Amino acid sequence: MLNYKLLEKKPFYLNGEGVNWVKTTLESMTTEEKIGQLFCLIAYDSEDEMLKLFAREYKIGGCMGRPMPFDEICKTITCLQENSRIPMLIAANFEAGGDGLIKEGTNLGPNMQVAAAGTAEFAKKMGYVCGREGTAVGANWAFAPVIDIDKNFRNPIMATRLFSSDDKLVKECGAAYTKACQEQGMAVSIKHFPGDGADERDQHLVTSINSLSCEEWDATYGEVYKACIEEGAMTVMVGHIMQPAYSRKLSPGIKDEDIMPATLAPELINGLLREKLGFNGMVVTDATTMAGMCIPMSRKRAVPYTIAAGCDMFLFTRNLEEDYGFMKAGVEDGTITPERLDEAVFRILGLKAALKLHKKKEDGTLIPDIKKARKIVGCKEHKDMELACADRSVTLVKNKQNLIPLKVEDYKRLLLYPIISGENALGYSGGEDVTEIMKTALEKEGFQVEVFEPARGREGMTAKYQDMLDKYDLLMYVGNMVTKSNQTVVRIEWAQPMGADCPNFQADIPTMFISFANPYHLIDVPRIRTYINAYKFKQVNVDAVMDKILGRSEFLGKDPVDSFCGMWDTRL
Repeated sequence: MLNYKLLEKKPFYLNGEGVNWVKTTLESMTTEEKIGQLFCLIAYDSEDEMLKLFAREYKIGGCMGRPMPFDEICKTITCLQENSRIPMLIAANFEAGGDGLIKEGTNLGPNMQVAAAGTAEFAKKMGYVCGREGTAVGANWAFAPVIDIDKNFRNPIMATRLFSSDDKLVKECGAAYTKACQEQGMAVSIKHFPGDGADERDQHLVTSINSLSCEEWDATYGEVYKACIEEGAMTVMVGHIMQPAYSRKLSPGIKDEDIMPATLAPELINGLLREKLGFNGMVVTDATTMAGMCIPMSRKRAVPYTIAAGCDMFLFTRNLEEDYGFMKAGVEDGTITPERLDEAVFRILGLKAALKLHKKKEDGTLIPDIKKARKIVGCKEHKDMELACADRSVTLVKNKQNLIPLKVEDYKRLLLYPIISGENALGYSGGEDVTEIMKTALEKEGFQVEVFEPARGREGMTAKYQDMLDKYDLLMYVGNMVTKSNQTVVRIEWAQPMGADCPNFQADIPTMFISFANPYHLIDVPRIRTYINAYKFKQVNVDAVMDKILGRSEFLGKDPVDSFCGMWDTRL
């Protein structure tokens, strides 16, 4: 029997009307409609044939949008909602700003940049901007905030996506984002339970591990999750991440081979998240296309087992027809009991009622108001917040040679070394090429800029060392090695021959490194004595960096992680 009283409590807080809508809607649904509600799929454009298939045939409960132009996302959401009998959850990765869904949206972040301002102030502003811009175009669900903790600088997927290695700062920022975003009428999904950032591997590629003891987890990740749950987080995204200590504690005698990622671990969802942490909201899986879920269990079994284990919603599919078939078969063979199916749909509908989607459907406000939305997305208020965040966050990690403030007349001849990541095997692009934007910015200030190109020649026949000393006053490395899925490391790959662009001349030519993405490049350039973290390559951050290195503005950023990577030589 479903306990409808749960819908009157945190985080739903439904009144009698809302509870009644959930009850009557659930009782009116066929089994196929209930199965459809379990799925949250993905949209890349407004191609209406596919969107109508999602809404009419599969009757899905939600859809996530990838970043699209303003007009395109408005068309997409309008099509989905107009063709759905039950109003749909519309999600996006609002991890850094409205641009998580709308290409013209504001970007305050990433999270680490926000935390570098030293307090939760800009996390609150980011939640506000995400909620305001997202709801303006019809979105209602943020796959954010990321409340993972940076426990391992070698982790290739989190980096600037998380706030800090300081769990107290993560706790403050996560709670601030949660409150501000939900005040705008958008549900958050705190992620990635039970916590990424401890392993050096990526759950997109392997089932990763949160290796903390139960006591260590309680004092760090546990405190962060409790704070966000207490703040009213409506949903939790569960990752393909194992937490062996808690699996062993909550399931005594469990064999190593039976320890599963949280998406397939009822002891973690029900025992840890729901019972110990007291979470009463809706639980969604992370993307079920990730290898972290696909590797440990047969797909046919894993698809329904995510719901049987305690997740309420299933994110994405490898093959829609096949995965829907697996889910339906799981209902028919009892893997998902009728009670568990109803409980999952009960929480999905409870979330929709808490967001007043049923009322918005009645009064026509599920569909974005284009004229009103244009005034909100990328508005001056939000852009001013972005500028302020850039000013407060750029971090001077090392200034051992007192190079800053930089005087153009003393360092006029400059050699620029662009350090960017390339495309991976799947064709996902790396960081934007910094060369032209940085060259333009530097030349505007009066520097004479050349861009490094590896010289041809073999060992023993390269250019003379003295030639470099005679030619340049300053060497500037500019990094934009972005965090992206499906990569195993974020490390510099130096040019041939023999690391031609390594900082071989730093002992004699003043050298600085500016990173606009990954904050941990000192592991590869430990003796560079001037090092700056700016967290994201975008124009406002470039402008802030130029102002600060030239002494027009003070460095205000506070390092939210150990940029020295725990090494002694990086501090030289």
